[in-house]
Amino acid sequence: MEAATEVIPKVKRKAKQKWMTEEILNLMEERRCAKGNKEKYEQIHKIVQEKCNMSKENWINEKCKEIKQQRKHAPQTMYRNIEEITGKRTFLSTGCIKAMNGDIIIDKEKILERWAEYIRETL
Repeated sequence: MEAATEVIPKVKRKAKQKWMTEEILNLMEERRCAKGNKEKYEQIHKIVQEKCNMSKENWINEKCKEIKQQRKHAPQTMYRNIEEITGKRTFLSTGCIKAMNGDIIIDKEKILERWAEYIRETL
């Protein structure tokens, strides 16, 4: 273990959410280290939760201000920010499926035929 810690560099944790600050990440690391001490863990956990709630609320408020400003001047950016806040992502279909034999079908009519075939098989 000692050799591994010397040779392998420690990976710095990244924020999973855009609103997380360096302070929150440090508190989370401190909380992780305090897992053996229940009182200290719960105390730090409470602080982490408060900081996260405040940080997220501030981030959302800033995004809302940006959206308000972009409403008339940059509607495309406005909609992108709305999607970022709501967490809704639209995924484009690739427009192809596999046939029974494993071949890829791209033609729309053949795709519809394949879906009909699939439904007939399942029912």
